[in-house]
Amino acid sequence: MAIRVMLVDDQVLLRTGFRMVLQAQPDMEVVAEAGDGGEAIEVLRTAEVDVVLMDVRMPKMDGVEATRRICGGEQERDGGPRVLILTTFDLDEYAFAALKAGASGFMLKDVPPAELLTAIRAVHSGDAVVAPSTTRRLLDRFAPLLPHTTQPTSPQLGRLTEREREVLLLVAQGLSNGEIAQRLVLSEATVKTHVGRILTKLELRDRVQAVVLAYETGLVRAGGAA
Repeated sequence: MAIRVMLVDDQVLLRTGFRMVLQAQPDMEVVAEAGDGGEAIEVLRTAEVDVVLMDVRMPKMDGVEATRRICGGEQERDGGPRVLILTTFDLDEYAFAALKAGASGFMLKDVPPAELLTAIRAVHSGDAVVAPSTTRRLLDRFAPLLPHTTQPTSPQLGRLTEREREVLLLVAQGLSNGEIAQRLVLSEATVKTHVGRILTKLELRDRVQAVVLAYETGLVRAGGAA
């Protein structure tokens, strides 16, 4: 079955360009479009969508609020669409806010078509598409906007075993599963299992939200210090 994609952007020309790229793929179909977040919410009440490509800066309702409603409402609990943020500016504070709101990652609007297609497929399969190093760079810049936590031992982190906490720390520092495996002398499959358990215990969608939580709880601070 083709991946059903929705395009949300106030620039019609950009939506047209993205639509042409996606429609040329045998495994993708653009099933809906919207010019702002509010319109997107309305369209999603009746449209069956797997992945939403969401702009952040739009009139009426921006992409952050729309993402929050999509990922935190009934649609999310019912297995609704996953959101991939498209932003014009790298390290845009809006992109950070959208990640906190539940987006599965972000890409720049000038991303090469092949990378965009790969990202859509990854999001559809349940993965996050922001590279760990990029996530860390984003969070290091906007960490001062997070609530200050002097005690990194939050009730949420208390659900984790010592090993899981160690893995979460390395995830938040920007390491891939392979790099974590080398650092802890574990198999990559074991690391993947630990990451899965971390997400389950902390009730998180993906590794992007795990990184955000690590910063919010004070496990990792700006600059990557533990």
